[in-house]
Amino acid sequence: MKIGIPREIKAQEGRVALLPRHIKTLIEAGHTVYLEKDAGLLSAASNEDYVTAGAILVDTAAELFEQATLIVKVKEILEPEFALLRADHIIFTNIHAALDAEQLDALLTAKCLAISAENTHKFGSPNCPLAGEVGAFEAIRMTMAQNGGTGRHFMSHFGEPAAKAVVIGLGNVGQGSLRTLVPFGIRTVALDIYEGARKSIAMQYHNAPVTVGDVSELEDHIYDADMIINCVLWPKHRKDHLIPRSMLKKLKRGACIVDVSCDTAGAIETSRATSWADPEYTVDGIRHFVVDNIPGSVPVTASAGYGEAILPKILAIADKGAEQAIREDEWLAKGLTCIGGELILEEAGIYQNKPFTPLCDWVKRSV
Repeated sequence: MKIGIPREIKAQEGRVALLPRHIKTLIEAGHTVYLEKDAGLLSAASNEDYVTAGAILVDTAAELFEQATLIVKVKEILEPEFALLRADHIIFTNIHAALDAEQLDALLTAKCLAISAENTHKFGSPNCPLAGEVGAFEAIRMTMAQNGGTGRHFMSHFGEPAAKAVVIGLGNVGQGSLRTLVPFGIRTVALDIYEGARKSIAMQYHNAPVTVGDVSELEDHIYDADMIINCVLWPKHRKDHLIPRSMLKKLKRGACIVDVSCDTAGAIETSRATSWADPEYTVDGIRHFVVDNIPGSVPVTASAGYGEAILPKILAIADKGAEQAIREDEWLAKGLTCIGGELILEEAGIYQNKPFTPLCDWVKRSV
């Protein structure tokens, strides 16, 4: 199969879908790989590295989309790429279709087969821990007085306690946040609805300044927190919030919210996506950091993890064809977003009030 790796055009996005070592595996399996020039530079992979691995360099995205059938990306398809889509394209990238009607409409209009990479990871995206780690680092930065924060040090000195953080959600993202916060000495409250997650964190950090509790205890902890880090993926159809706007006025002066999960009006009612170019905004005196591509700030590491995770899926699609690969892999099937102009992804259909075909019905029909 002809596989294309375009350069990411989202602002401040330095990742690339596959590194030269991943490309080499695909080529050794008999496939052809095209790379848009300079796609890997910010991930420490030069054009020469890709050529040595066997990739064919092209100068533009238009040329790459023209040559390749399977397009593999990190971030969503953006407006400049819409016109490049064809019905025979297989798109594999992080689409996040439910909250992006314009992109979804473009995919449906093109009648291509699109797979949302974010839904295909059995154990979570490898970039999730990185998002938690970097997100917590940003929260610490925002706590500094010159950045509008509370001015409390992340360590305890001279009788003053260390800064306090509340982490909501203890999955891969939340655990990443703890890995950043705890070694600094920050007093951390770790909350989750699942008893197993709470017990695991309590055991792991039994000698650290970490308080573990249920999410129902949130209001017992956030009003004196210096930083609040949300790591809960919120169902798009829900209308309630863990932190409604009414709570903001009760938070400590100078406190900040880092919403790593970045669900618009999700767990945090006042959340809306931002970019690295303009990462923060303020609502009712509380600064919000809601960058929707946090791992893009550490592209060397993030690209390595992403490529390692998706390579088996890309190889399966290239070897067997997308439809057969989807039928054989339930996790790849979970990512099927649309095919031939037909919407399959239930979450997007419900949230955007679009007609959709349930995945199980499509699978039965396609056999």
